[in-house]
Amino acid sequence: MNERIRIGVLGAGHLGRIHVQQLLEVPAFELVGFHDPHPEKCEALHKEFGATVFPNAEDLLAQVDVVDIVTPTLSHFKLAKAALERGSHVFIEKPVTNTVEEARELVALATKVERVVQVGHVERFNPAFQAALPYFKDPMFIESHRLAQFNPRGTDVSVVLDLMIHDIDIVQSVVQSPVAQVSASGVAVVSDTPDIANARIEFANGCVANLTASRISLKNMRKCRFFQKDAYISVDMLTKETEVVRMRTVHGEPDPFAVTIDLGEGKGSREIAFEKPEIPKTNAIREELTAFAKAIQDGSTPVVTIEQACAALETAHQVLAGMVVRNV
Repeated sequence: MNERIRIGVLGAGHLGRIHVQQLLEVPAFELVGFHDPHPEKCEALHKEFGATVFPNAEDLLAQVDVVDIVTPTLSHFKLAKAALERGSHVFIEKPVTNTVEEARELVALATKVERVVQVGHVERFNPAFQAALPYFKDPMFIESHRLAQFNPRGTDVSVVLDLMIHDIDIVQSVVQSPVAQVSASGVAVVSDTPDIANARIEFANGCVANLTASRISLKNMRKCRFFQKDAYISVDMLTKETEVVRMRTVHGEPDPFAVTIDLGEGKGSREIAFEKPEIPKTNAIREELTAFAKAIQDGSTPVVTIEQACAALETAHQVLAGMVVRNV
C-alpha cells in the first residue's frame, strides 16, 4: 500500500476552506497544515477542522511533499515556483497564473524538476461533463453560458480569467484542435475589467465555439451545448444533468411511437432518440484531488496538465487582447 502523501494548503479563503475539508476525506493525503496571511481566516479554519496553522509559506513548504495553492491568482506564480524549486508536487487553482509567460515558465520548471502539476479546472470532474464524454465525436459548433451573480471574490481578474476560462478549457479538451481565430466583446459594469463577455473561437478543424460569461447576472447558469453530426449534447454543470439527442436513419417502417422526421421525397426518415445518462452523485473537488494523488503515486499524466492549462490561458489572453470593451 502506498504511503500517505504529506500535503499543505496555501490559502484559507472560501476555496481554501473547501480544499482543506476535502483533503481530510481523501485517504491518499495526510494534511500537514495550511498558511494564509490573514490571521482571522487561519483562526476560523483551525477552529473548524483542527488543521495546523503555519506562520509562513516557507515553513509549510519545508514540511510537505505536495502543496495545494488556492490563493488569489496574482500570487500563484511566486508560490508555485517556490514549491517546485523545493521539489514539491503542485496542485494549483485555475487559471494557473496571471500571465502566459508565468505559465510557460512553470511548465519548463515542472519538466526540469520532474514534478507532477495539476491545475484546478474542476469542471472536468463535473459528473455531468464526465457522463457526456463517451458521446462526443467531432462537435462542430459549441455554445456555452456561464452566468453568475455578482461576488467581489474573483474581481482581481477579468470575467474571462475568472469564469470563461472554465469553458475555454472544457472546449479545448473536447475539440483538441489548434485555435485559428478569436473575436470578442465585453462590458465593464461594476469593476474596472469586463464583467460580461462573449467570445467566438474558431478552430483549425472548422469547429466554432461561442462562449458567454457574466458575473453580474440575476441567476446562475453553467451550461454547454455541443452540436455534431446527427447528435446534440446538452451538459448542465449547475444542475448536473446531461441530455443527448441523436438522429438515426430509419430502415423499413418507422416505430409508430418514435419521434421521426420525414426528410422529403426519396430521402427517407430519421428517428430522433432522446437519452439522459444517469449522473452519479460525486464531489468534483474531491474527485480532482483524488486524481491528483493517483498521478503522484503511479506517475500517470494528470487529468488537467499544466500544459493544457497554459493552452487555455493563452486562448483566454487572445480573447482579452482582441476584445472590444465598452463601459457603461
